[in-house]
Amino acid sequence: MTIKRQKKAKKNINFYKHNFSFREPFQILIDGTFCQAALKNKIQIKEQMPKYLMGEVQLCTTNCALKELESLKDLYGAKLILQRYQVRNCKHFKNPVSASECLLSMLEGSNPHHYFVATQDQELTAGLKKIPGVPLMYIIVNTIVLDKPSQCSVSHVEAVALGEMVTPAQQQSINSLKEVQGIGQDGERRGKKRKRKISNPNPLSCLKKKKKQPPTQPLKTEKKKRNRQRKRSKPEGGEGPSLKPLPNP
Repeated sequence: MTIKRQKKAKKNINFYKHNFSFREPFQILIDGTFCQAALKNKIQIKEQMPKYLMGEVQLCTTNCALKELESLKDLYGAKLILQRYQVRNCKHFKNPVSASECLLSMLEGSNPHHYFVATQDQELTAGLKKIPGVPLMYIIVNTIVLDKPSQCSVSHVEAVALGEMVTPAQQQSINSLKEVQGIGQDGERRGKKRKRKISNPNPLSCLKKKKKQPPTQPLKTEKKKRNRQRKRSKPEGGEGPSLKPLPNP
């Protein structure tokens, strides 16, 4: 029976690991009713829980669950067990509410922190089954049992497979990217415009621009006229013709 029970638990754990990104250490929210059932059936929660889930666990509770046990004197033993675990911050520090209401608020509608919930409260159990991705644990016949995934969780996984919905992890990553980009839910960008950093001017741009000089026209070179002197040709007789002296009057 123990081997069969662990096989079922392993199958259910793998369902939450693959479809809702659960990882070790598993965080288990515990209320007073679960501690009272464990005390009555002589179950050591801290020792048996890691063996049953086959991994490291973190046992935790809320301030509202402890306040509820303080008001019930008959559950003093359960209070001693519960106060040993980590106390997670809830929204009702100043005005405590019932444990069932507080644990439901810790899940925030989609269980983004990947909590297991251990309880014997029937009202709380009914509320948990309406939230996808919430592993439910309880005690039956002196044993801890991890309930099979609720119909809400199965329907959610089927819708994701068909592309109709996104997983909580995917939705969380989308929201974080929107915050980084400054995009609101309406798709518009928000936030202040980024100021440009004042940088030093480019040294090349500081150089004085050279004035463009008009293109120089080539100088016209005047050709010098050569004075050609004709050489007189001498007559064949040797010297040229002799001039006769004029007669005196």
